[in-house]
Amino acid sequence: MRIRRETDYAVRCVLYLAGRPEGKAAIAEIAGEMEIPPSFLPKIVQKLVKAGLLSSAQGVGGGVRLLKKPGEISLFDIVDRMEEGGAGMNDCVIENRGCHRSPFCAVHPAWVEIREMMERKLKSYTFDRFLKG
Repeated sequence: MRIRRETDYAVRCVLYLAGRPEGKAAIAEIAGEMEIPPSFLPKIVQKLVKAGLLSSAQGVGGGVRLLKKPGEISLFDIVDRMEEGGAGMNDCVIENRGCHRSPFCAVHPAWVEIREMMERKLKSYTFDRFLKG
């Protein structure tokens, strides 16, 4: 599986906020510190807001803030939201995309097992873990 650049930027954004006091920062600050194109970050933040991971406010005292503690946010949370189909390796294991061959495909169980393993591993990496590094 290869994640898109947008997902990498989302991970960087959450990582930066996880390391900040109160989990809060301005979009321009995050973009500059984490080398994310400033014009691209608001779109990423919007997706993370819709996922319930961040809040965003404009104006004085505004910025982007984590809605959960770093230990409550995993890589899976980001990948699942940012990547279409989450951690699925093949369309046949992505919810609502099934394949008519799944019931008799000899490879289908392997795709399911790989997806489950990947999800477990991504869920095991929470952002508090990265801060201890």
